Amino acid sequence: MPIQKTVNFESEKIMSESANSLQADYMQVLVAQLRYQNPLEPLDNNEMTSQLAMFAQLEKLETLNTSFSGVLDNVQASYAASLVGKDISFLGEAEDGNVDILQGRVEKTYKSTTDDSLYLVIGEYALGLEDVISVNAASPTENESETTTESE
Repeated sequence: MPIQKTVNFESEKIMSESANSLQADYMQVLVAQLRYQNPLEPLDNNEMTSQLAMFAQLEKLETLNTSFSGVLDNVQASYAASLVGKDISFLGEAEDGNVDILQGRVEKTYKSTTDDSLYLVIGEYALGLEDVISVNAASPTENESETTTESE
């Protein structure tokens, strides 16, 4: 039975949405405060300016986080592609039904359309990068070993 592990990116989505809703809520409160303030005791400009600056920083951090997330996705895709043709060790269900350390050659990679996760295909197994225990360079094929033997 193939082991397939999915990664949940909901927490990142919730953080981004909560930061956006927090900023929108703050702006609504600020507008209400300005609208209903006592004209003899207006809001402190320094406090309002510092709060607006904090939200501007939060927005920049969100943009930076999104950029780094894209870079991480590219690095992971590149690493996954570099594993094609290499032998790896991973946890999987053996023929006797027990979970054991299995080995196999990575045949291909694919990205899931449902959760954007990267998967490595090893025989009947599809597993995520986080499931890889070790990587070994693939042994040369017979033709390659014959070629190197003849040239020596």
